[in-house]
Amino acid sequence: MSAEERRASVITVAMSEFAQGGYNGTSTEAIARRVGVSQPYLFRLFPNKQAMFVAACERSLVEARAVFARAVEGVPVEERLEAMASAYQRLLREDPEKLLLQMQMYAAVAAAEAGGDHEFGAPLRVAWQEMWDEARAALGTDVDETTEFFAYGMLINTLVSMGFPASHRSWEGFHVAARPE
Repeated sequence: MSAEERRASVITVAMSEFAQGGYNGTSTEAIARRVGVSQPYLFRLFPNKQAMFVAACERSLVEARAVFARAVEGVPVEERLEAMASAYQRLLREDPEKLLLQMQMYAAVAAAEAGGDHEFGAPLRVAWQEMWDEARAALGTDVDETTEFFAYGMLINTLVSMGFPASHRSWEGFHVAARPE
């Protein structure tokens, strides 16, 4: 396996490990063990644990962007919000670790910011902004409607993180309330 393939493998495993354990609760030893490499080799691929976490979160955001992009392919503009909302709900039901990693990302960045480390979250803020910009363009909506779309998405994230099932009644309003006039 090439170094780039091994790096991709580390990111995949890191996504799962960080989703389950969070930034502070995940050891690089556990990641190395699951990938089948030594810790010293792991640190030849990534300079530190933070770089692994950022890479895992960035990939998660790229994958969410891809879900949104696929959802609107060939879909008329007036039906895109519904298509993106349904695709996101499906993603959360089919791959709950994606949601867990998102929530871990928000928590880790918030903790770093609270501790005065404003650089920790900088690349993740950029990646999140790119996702928001692409979603806005795909939806063909204004800032307020795009913000509402993401606000309902965060409500869903919070409910599912708290253990509400994907079919919870609070999800029903997501389509109706977030639909542009």
